[in-house]
Amino acid sequence: MTASDIGAETELRSGILDLIIAGPAPRYIEGMPRYVFAASVAMVALPLAAAPAGVSFSQSALRVEPYDFVEVTAAIAPPVAPNPFTGATLTGSFSKRGAAQKLQVDGFCDAPDGSAFRIRFMPSAPGDYTYSVVYRQGDFEKTWQGAFQASSAGAPRARRGPIRVDPQYPWHFIWEGTGEHYFFNGTTAFWLMGWRDERFIRNSIQRLHDLKINRMRVLLSGATSTMYGEPAMTGDNFTLFLRPWIAKDPKSFDHPGIDYTRFDVAYWQKFERMLRFARERDMIVSVVQDIADGHIHPDAGSDDEHRYLRYAAARLGAFSNITWDLGDDLDTFRDETWAHATGTLLEGWDPYRHLATSHPVHREHQDRASAWFGFTSIQDWSRRQHALMLEERQMQQKTGRIIPQTNEEYGYEDHYPHWAPGMGGDSAEALRHVAWDIAMAGAYGTAGESARRGTNIWPDTGGGWINGRGDDTMVMLRGYEHMVDFLTSFEWWKTEPHDALVDNGAYCLAKPGEIYAVYLPNGGDVTVTLEPGRYEAAWFSAFTGEWVPLPPVEGTQWKSPQPPGWLDWALLLKRSAN
Repeated sequence: MTASDIGAETELRSGILDLIIAGPAPRYIEGMPRYVFAASVAMVALPLAAAPAGVSFSQSALRVEPYDFVEVTAAIAPPVAPNPFTGATLTGSFSKRGAAQKLQVDGFCDAPDGSAFRIRFMPSAPGDYTYSVVYRQGDFEKTWQGAFQASSAGAPRARRGPIRVDPQYPWHFIWEGTGEHYFFNGTTAFWLMGWRDERFIRNSIQRLHDLKINRMRVLLSGATSTMYGEPAMTGDNFTLFLRPWIAKDPKSFDHPGIDYTRFDVAYWQKFERMLRFARERDMIVSVVQDIADGHIHPDAGSDDEHRYLRYAAARLGAFSNITWDLGDDLDTFRDETWAHATGTLLEGWDPYRHLATSHPVHREHQDRASAWFGFTSIQDWSRRQHALMLEERQMQQKTGRIIPQTNEEYGYEDHYPHWAPGMGGDSAEALRHVAWDIAMAGAYGTAGESARRGTNIWPDTGGGWINGRGDDTMVMLRGYEHMVDFLTSFEWWKTEPHDALVDNGAYCLAKPGEIYAVYLPNGGDVTVTLEPGRYEAAWFSAFTGEWVPLPPVEGTQWKSPQPPGWLDWALLLKRSAN
C-alpha cells in the first residue's frame, strides 16, 4: 500500500466514523429461518494495520445431517493482518435451541493472505441449532449469529458418527451415531497424502474399503529419507515429504526452512478431501501428528507445536471419522510427561473428544490410566501375539480403567528389518495367522501391506504400507476379510478370552452358555468344555472363508471331529433357540 493509498483510506474512514452497516434481518421459508449472509462493517477509530474494512459471513447450508457439519465462513476484505495464523481468530458458540449447554469451537484461517476464516460444527443429534461466531483481529471484533437444522430426513442411511469406547463392554468400540459395534480392522498407509494426483488417494481408500478395512493410519506431518529397504521413492507423482507448514524448500529433507507460524492451506484442504471421501465409506482415519523418521519437528511444548495441534483440532475435528495419534515411534522424540500433557491439551482443544492414543516403540510407554487416552496402540513384532495381547489386557486391568487394546504394528508383509522375524515370518500367510492370534485375545490389530510392487520403481503399481496403493497381486488383506466375517457373525463384544475351556493349543472366546468361538491355529480336533445346553455348531475355514455345518452339540464336554480340510480352522457354537 502506497502513502497516497493510505491517505485516501484515512480520508474515507474519517467520513464514515459513525456508520455501521448492519446485517440483514431473517426471513422465513418453509417454516425455517433462512439468513442472507452479507454483513459488512466499516471500521472506526482502529489502527489501519489492525483492522479490515469489512467482514462478511456466509453459512454452508440451512440443513445438515447429524454427524456431518455446518461451516460458517468469514470473508475478510481487505485482509490486512500481517500473519493471519497468529494475528486473528474466529471462535464460536453452538447449541441446540433451548439447551443451556453451549459448545465452544475454534475456527481457522483458510487462506494464505487471511481473506477467509472458517468454523465448523458437527451436530450429534437432530434438532434446531443456533450459534454465535466472532472474528477478532487486534482491537477489532465482529460478531454474527445464525441458525440451522440437523435432520436425517431423506438421507439414504444414518451416519455412524465417531467411534467411541463401548461403555458396557469397554474392551471394544461402538459407533456413536448408530450404537453398532465396530470391529477395528486396520492398515497402515503412512504417506497416503504424498500422492500428488488425488485419484491415487481415492482409489486406495476404495480398494481398502472393499477389502473390509475400516481404519487407516495416515501421517498429517512426516518426512523421511529412508527407503526401509522397499522400492518406494519420491518422484513426480509421489513424495515422502509431508509438510503442513509453509517451507522455503519443501523438497529438502535436512533444510526445508519451515515457517511454523504459517500453514500450507492447500495441503490441509487436500487432507480434508481425503477425510471426506473416507467418511462416506465409514473409514476411520488415524491422524498421526508426526513420525520419528524426520529429525525436524516443532520444539516440544512450544507455541509452534501447540498452534499446530490446535489448528488440526479446529480444521479436522468436525470430521466424524477420525482418531488422533500423537506420533509414530513417539518415545524416540518425545517423553511420557510430554505425551500426558499434550494429550490432555488436545482433548481440550477437540470439542468432540475424538478417541486419541500414541504409538511408542516400547509398549510400556502408554498413558493407560489417563482420561485423554482412548485405546492402546502398541508395536510388538514377536510371534507370540496371542499371549502378548492377553498380557496387555492384564496390564490395562491393573490401572482400574478398561479400554480397547490394539497392536498397530506387528509386522509388514514381506518386510524384513533386523528386528523383525526371519524371512517368511512376515509373509501374507504368517501375518494372517497373527491377526487371528490377536483377535482371539479380545484385541485388535493394524496390518501393513507389502510395498514390494513399488512406487516410482517398476512395476509402480504398489506402495502398500508406505502409501496405501496396491494391486490384485497383493492378497494378505483378503485373508483378513475371512477373520472379519467370522468374528462379526456373532456378538463378539460380549465374549471374553476363555482358553482354559479348550485343549490342543486352541484359543477360545466365549460367553459361557451362549457363545463359544474357537480357533485352531494348526488344525486338528478340540475338546470344548460347555455349560449344559444345546448348541448349533459349524466349522469355518480361516483360509477360504467356507462354512461347514455340524450336527447340534449337547453336553458339558464335546470333542469335535477333525476339520474338513487343511490349515487353520475355527468353530462356532451358539446356543440353540429350540
